Amino acid sequence: MTDRLAVLPQYLVPKQALTAFAGRVARARAGALTRAIVRAFIAHYGVAMDEAAEPDPGAYASFNDFFTRALRPEARPFAPLGLLCPVDGAISQFGAIEGDRILQAKGHDYRVRELLGGDAELASSFERGWFATLYLSPKDYHRIHMPCAGRLLRMIHVPGTLFSVNPTTARRVPGLFARNERVICLFEGERGPFVLVLVGATIVGSMATVWHGVVNPPRPGRLREWRYEDARIELARGAEMGRFLLGSTVVLLFPPGPLAFSPQWAPGRSVRLGEAMAEAA
Repeated sequence: MTDRLAVLPQYLVPKQALTAFAGRVARARAGALTRAIVRAFIAHYGVAMDEAAEPDPGAYASFNDFFTRALRPEARPFAPLGLLCPVDGAISQFGAIEGDRILQAKGHDYRVRELLGGDAELASSFERGWFATLYLSPKDYHRIHMPCAGRLLRMIHVPGTLFSVNPTTARRVPGLFARNERVICLFEGERGPFVLVLVGATIVGSMATVWHGVVNPPRPGRLREWRYEDARIELARGAEMGRFLLGSTVVLLFPPGPLAFSPQWAPGRSVRLGEAMAEAA
């Protein structure tokens, strides 16, 4: 099947309704049915429950509780220096932002301003900077951690569509990450501002942050913003900052300046929370 045919159903299915239904199922505390769904999911995707703080599949009251499960503290040691990889997942793309354009896939890019909800002033901070796009598969750990210490400045919820996120849609859906629903988290760090963008997708029931809780739903269909300049919310390097309740993709943006990504990094490579991502060159 060609990529074009594989992506065609994405334009036809009722993505919002399907996602809302999936969210209700994932939140349900349905006893034996929930336990059966969790066990089937583990078997189908090969989830490594031996890494979980609670390895018993029957201990989770809802699918969301299972999906956002904590890991054993020793399961993900942190690299001693540099920026940490914030998630378990796979590298979609990474590297320099060319002017104001971020590489999505070969032959496809999109503008920083589009990703950041149309905020031109915020986008200008990252022109000619650096980016990394990391995809979380169903079997992965779905909490998101800080690549470095940072003070929270703003959070923006941008409404959008809910295309599935995978290598095929990245190749065939123009501006995928700037079209899907997303939560933008702006921090101030030692090297200046940086952003983590939590990108939704089909079946992604909701996204949450540690300072706000569940951001979506609600989905009012308009951009929403929260400002935290006076709240003094500071998160340490490696601390949890959010989670996907059914997961998708994280896009990181860093400002211009010397930065060297790990020589082991390459598109398509699997990565784990806490491994070295980059260092200031």
